[in-house]
Amino acid sequence: MSDDSFIREVNEEIRREQAQALWDRFGPAVLGIAILIVLGTAAVVGYRYWDESRANRSGDAFSAALKFANDGKNDEAIAALDQLEKDGYGAYPLLARMRAATVKADKGDVDGAVKDFDAVAADTAIPGGIRDIARLRAALLLVDHGSYADVSSRIEALTADTNPLRHSAREALGLAAWKDGKSADALKLFDQISSDDAAPRNVRQRAQLMSELIRGSGNAS
Repeated sequence: MSDDSFIREVNEEIRREQAQALWDRFGPAVLGIAILIVLGTAAVVGYRYWDESRANRSGDAFSAALKFANDGKNDEAIAALDQLEKDGYGAYPLLARMRAATVKADKGDVDGAVKDFDAVAADTAIPGGIRDIARLRAALLLVDHGSYADVSSRIEALTADTNPLRHSAREALGLAAWKDGKSADALKLFDQISSDDAAPRNVRQRAQLMSELIRGSGNAS
């Protein structure tokens, strides 16, 4: 055997011994990490599948409830939405609460609808924007079915210049004021809408018509 061959064999043996020593020292840890990675990946994939399945089931249930409502089957719609509120997933329980209140209003149960919207508005676990929408929905119902005080108590704060719902809130409060004989207050609110370039076009047009009506009636003072 030549010197070169002997040296190569010695080097290979040293490398094998070093590799074995490294494996003996770190192999179990590397194997454990690999197993954890596999298990973690499987858990993430499994959770995503479970999450999407629950969301899809809730989405299907919500669509079915909406179909009941659109078909005029209000009792069936309310029952389906109540069930979704109990066992739905993600945002669907909240959507079900809001939609159920709307269906109650459609079937003539205004008191029940206002009560449900008020409950959403009072629930501090719900995002503030949704709570404000619930206040506005209740107030809109009360324009025809309540007093100016009923409407004002829910949306007076929403008429502030910085509130994104101010246009609709001012319109509802203006209508309630006009209905209650508070023409000057109503005119002020409608003029605020008309002069607000950020107001939606249809809301501004309605406000302008109401302003003209109030001024034409001679009750603007």
